[in-house]
Amino acid sequence: MTEYFISGIDTDIGKTIATGLMARYLFKQNQNIITQKIVQTGCQDTSDDILAHRQLMGCELFEEDLSGLTCPYLFKRPASPHLAARLEGKKIDTLTISRATHELKKRFKTILIEGAGGLQVPLNDDSTVLEYIRENHYPVILVTSSKLGSINHTLLSIEALKTRNIKLVGMVYNRYPQTDKLISDDSITQMHRFMIQCGYGGHIVEMGEMDLSRPDELDFSNFFNPV
Repeated sequence: MTEYFISGIDTDIGKTIATGLMARYLFKQNQNIITQKIVQTGCQDTSDDILAHRQLMGCELFEEDLSGLTCPYLFKRPASPHLAARLEGKKIDTLTISRATHELKKRFKTILIEGAGGLQVPLNDDSTVLEYIRENHYPVILVTSSKLGSINHTLLSIEALKTRNIKLVGMVYNRYPQTDKLISDDSITQMHRFMIQCGYGGHIVEMGEMDLSRPDELDFSNFFNPV
C-alpha cells in the first residue's frame, strides 16, 4: 500500500491536472488507485478537484467520493484552508484527514493525495501542509512551472523538503501557459541540478497544454516504478 503526496510551489500551479494525469497513468495499468484532496476551498457539495481527477482518469465518481472520504474538508470561501475553516466556525483537524486516508488504504493499493496550495500553507494555527507531510512520512511529487519566478519558489520548496528529510520522488514541470523557451529550458535545468545536489533522483516529467488531448503519452514510470 503506497501513498504519494502531490504538492506545488504555489496555488494554481497545475497540481490538480498533474494528479489526475498520474492517476490516469496508474488506472490505465489496472492498478487499484484513488486520489484524495485533503481540503478544498472555494466550492461546495463535491470537491471540484476530485471531479477533475475522475474526468482525467476517465471514470465515474467512486463511492468514497460521494461519502466524503476523498475530501474530508470542503469550504465555500476561496481562501487559505485555515481561514476558510474559521469563517465557517470550524477548525481543520489533521487527524480527521489521516483517518480518511487510513480508511482508503484498506480499499486501494495506491493513493495520490493532493494538497492545498504550496508546502507552507497553514491548515490550522498549529500545522502546515509541510508539517502534515512530515508527520505522515509521505513521499512527495512536487508540481512546478515555467513561469518567471518559479526557480526561486521551486528551490526553496526542495530545500524545505530536504531539511525535513522528506523524500522527493520527482517533479512535474508544467509548461502551460507557454513561456519563453530559452527561459523555461534554463529553469528546468536549474531545478534538475538542485534536485541532484540535494540527493534526490532528478526525475522530472514535463507537462504541457497538448498533454490534455493526448494524456496517455505521458510517462510517469520513474515516479512509481523507479529503476
